Amino acid sequence: MSLQATNVTYSIRHKQIVRDCSLEVQPGVFTAVVGPNGAGKTSLLKILANEVTNYRGQVQLNGMPVYKLKHRELSKLRAVLPQHTTVNFPFTIEQVIQIGRYAHLTTKNENERIITEVMERTSLTSFKGRMYQTLSGGEQQRVQMARVMAQIWDKAVSPKYLLLDEPTSSLDLSQQHALLELAKNLCSRNIGVLAILHDLNLAAQYGDEVLFLKGGITTAQGTVLDVMTRDVIEETFSHPVKVNYDEDTNRPVIYPLQRVNTVIKNHQTKNHYIYE
Repeated sequence: MSLQATNVTYSIRHKQIVRDCSLEVQPGVFTAVVGPNGAGKTSLLKILANEVTNYRGQVQLNGMPVYKLKHRELSKLRAVLPQHTTVNFPFTIEQVIQIGRYAHLTTKNENERIITEVMERTSLTSFKGRMYQTLSGGEQQRVQMARVMAQIWDKAVSPKYLLLDEPTSSLDLSQQHALLELAKNLCSRNIGVLAILHDLNLAAQYGDEVLFLKGGITTAQGTVLDVMTRDVIEETFSHPVKVNYDEDTNRPVIYPLQRVNTVIKNHQTKNHYIYE
């Protein structure tokens, strides 16, 4: 069982955003999706989440076509953390996390137990009772992470999935790693994690599998060691890099290099610099 997209193509106004893409998110595996801006990463995530439905191809969740799942059933099996989440109501952080439990017909005591557990996991216990709007952007992101964790926290036979769209974009260094460590640890609960990441070193450090996208097309897909290579990265991002390997983890470490397209000669003609 897995969350699987097969030969998916998605277009907006006759422009292909995702082209013939296939991807499998397996339970217990952290899959990173990387690529330049406009590569189709978020569109692919929305297709997997069944938030976008006008595509060609197939998407299955645990062997079932995702479009056949009722909204409540789907919400129990997969959770989505978008790039931006707005809360306009004067909610406490517990009330925001409680939103993740709406699809579950569990008791109040069970819901409170789960909320307490995910608050502990996300280091939010000391914020108990705080109003969501009083938190910093990074703290709000942690609350949203707790919300999606609460959504799929119940133990069940069927695998579950967590889809994260640039989850570290508003976080400082420490918080970035704390959030991705949380996501990685969820894999031990039979949860498959897919995360769109802009930082290639974070993808290399936390990913088990990596999908490279460029212009909606898959340029490479496989394990971190197989595809996190200089050739793949330079082809995907059109930028020179150096790839070394960490002595302790043997995982790739990527160094972007300065790109020199032109040489500026130090002379002038009629007050205009000459570029050659």
